[in-house]
Amino acid sequence: MADPSPRITDPKALRALAHPLRWQLLEIVGREGTATATQCAKETGESVANCSYHLNLLAKYHLVEKAEGGQGREKPWRVVSGISLDSVGMDTDGTLAVRAASGAFLDYELNQIRERHAVEHLEPPEWRHAVGVENVHDYLTAEEVQELRAAVRELMGRFSERRTRPELRPEGARPVTLLFSTTVAPRTD
Repeated sequence: MADPSPRITDPKALRALAHPLRWQLLEIVGREGTATATQCAKETGESVANCSYHLNLLAKYHLVEKAEGGQGREKPWRVVSGISLDSVGMDTDGTLAVRAASGAFLDYELNQIRERHAVEHLEPPEWRHAVGVENVHDYLTAEEVQELRAAVRELMGRFSERRTRPELRPEGARPVTLLFSTTVAPRTD
């Protein structure tokens, strides 16, 4: 199964992603299916005008688009599609832009993990047992890593319809983030 997320190659679009608030807005809009600048402001603590500005900038690069309904700042936005960041085949400018966007993404996600981990003890026991941080080290080929990543995407895809169809969410379902990272150790030979 190929990665369904389009690969971003425009250095300007990539640089637009090198901002932690924009990753947070993408996460909020993607998690909720649609969200307004006002809803985003309530969750982020930023002003409505600032959220609106950043959502419009994301729209400029076709990362979000206006959804049906609402008016003005109360107009909902939706994520256009997932995002894939890699610098394979890119020139120096593109590679630097991918690194900046990836760095902002990792900063945002790792900070979110730290913040949630700090208050995990406040969760009910069933959630404390369900969430956590793990790592596994094994020897795989590049093809096996691609197969593993595709399997995880397929597994998570079973639940993706719940984002836009709240009636499908079982009682007690909450937004869950799975940050799945695959890295390879540098060659030593």
